[in-house]
Amino acid sequence: MKLSRPVSWFLLAFGVWSWVIWVTFIKNLFKNGSGLAFDDAGDPTAYLWVHLTLAVVSFVLGTVVGWIGLRGVRALRQTS
Repeated sequence: MKLSRPVSWFLLAFGVWSWVIWVTFIKNLFKNGSGLAFDDAGDPTAYLWVHLTLAVVSFVLGTVVGWIGLRGVRALRQTS
């Protein structure tokens, strides 16, 4: 299967976007002092675990999608 140039670039951009957004979110989650991520004793809350799981899944999916986009961009450069 051959991807078009716009689709390849979109997939690559989506992969990068996913990493930027979720890395920023995780940094802010651990710095947050509102009690959402950690309770008063300093133990992680369910909120932290759920969002950490979402971030890990998004990292994996963003990596796979970005990798597909990168392969599409490279394939297009070799043929042109």
